[in-house]
Amino acid sequence: MALECWNMLLILLILGFVRHTAMLSFRQRAELLMKNTSLIDGHNDLPWQLMKRVRNDLSAVDLNTWNVTQTNLQKLRAGLVGAQFWVAYVSCAAQNKDAVRRTLEQIDVIKRMIEMFPEDFHPATTADGIVQVFRSGKIASLIGVEGGHGIDSSLATLRMFYELGVRYLTLTHVCNTPWANSSRVDSDLVKPGGQGLSHFGKEVVKEMNRLGMLVDLSHVSKDTALAALDVSAAPVIFSHSSAFTLCKNYRNVQDHVLRKLANNSGIVMVNFYPKFISCEETATLSEVADHLDHIRRVAGPDHVGIGSDFDGFGSGPVGLEDVSKYPDLIAELLKRNWTESHVKKLLGLNILRVFKKAEEVSKQLQKTNKPSNAVISQDKVQSTCRTFLGSLSAAPLCTSHIINTVMIIVSLLIITL
Repeated sequence: MALECWNMLLILLILGFVRHTAMLSFRQRAELLMKNTSLIDGHNDLPWQLMKRVRNDLSAVDLNTWNVTQTNLQKLRAGLVGAQFWVAYVSCAAQNKDAVRRTLEQIDVIKRMIEMFPEDFHPATTADGIVQVFRSGKIASLIGVEGGHGIDSSLATLRMFYELGVRYLTLTHVCNTPWANSSRVDSDLVKPGGQGLSHFGKEVVKEMNRLGMLVDLSHVSKDTALAALDVSAAPVIFSHSSAFTLCKNYRNVQDHVLRKLANNSGIVMVNFYPKFISCEETATLSEVADHLDHIRRVAGPDHVGIGSDFDGFGSGPVGLEDVSKYPDLIAELLKRNWTESHVKKLLGLNILRVFKKAEEVSKQLQKTNKPSNAVISQDKVQSTCRTFLGSLSAAPLCTSHIINTVMIIVSLLIITL
């Protein structure tokens, strides 16, 4: 009799919880989910805004309330952001010149920003680290490098970036690298440098797999994406791309690539830039949700995430103007009958799975594979800024760039140690 009473009480408690949950608004349900599952955004360009606006002088701004940007601490907290990939981006104009130095400067400002706000940010370099930081109530902060030109066709530079905490590299930006094509090739805006990935480009992907660095295919051409999917032993990401079927911009991912991505166990993290959402100057929160719906339908619920690209464009979609608005997007998906399981995957479980798998692949590869000695053919990277066997006299115009780069690397490694 007593057991029956306890069972009845348990049933009543469960029914009460279900009714209470049903009475919650979509926004309240969204917030509840986000407080228990970390929202991990794959791409934020606040570091570039710091460079453009204040030349990386963090003392010149108050990041708690800095309102000229789509990102500040108040907005991040209001948006219930649990983890953020901060992006070290430099212009393609720096390719074959001072791209490495400028990328190091952006890595430096990300690290200084994290250190400046220890109550809010904490660095993370692993999937488990993200979870631990989220549980502590802080925003897990990771680093991605946007644009393969940032490594200057050097696997040694790639490895040093990893040592400094970089956990993804976008293979191209809007320019081709000497070893990979950008999406502007598909738009006929630039000529292809080759087919997909060159031999050296494949070596870049393989070395990233060995390191445990995520291969990011946002910005690359279709052929480059397909080639990388063939080569990569680990799941890949599109850190900030949307669905080509809904907006025929070649920065977005085509359906056959989405299907191949699913076979790779990778993820597309949807970009909020209106021109990639509606193909117009303006877009809406609902249209962003359409892209999430489409990728979930074509690739599956295990292969979609969020990579807003906030502070990498001007005005955000109506209803998604800045990083404080994420709960409204999640509420919209709940209105569209997304299950809580699918929402949790979108928020962060998918990218955590991808990250963990990349770490597992790295661990296995490092048992048998040593750091790659592959070098790119000199005829692919000729420039007045490039030396031969390290001779500064071979490139007098760029001596200062080389010296500055060496000094920055040494200072960053000292800080890291």
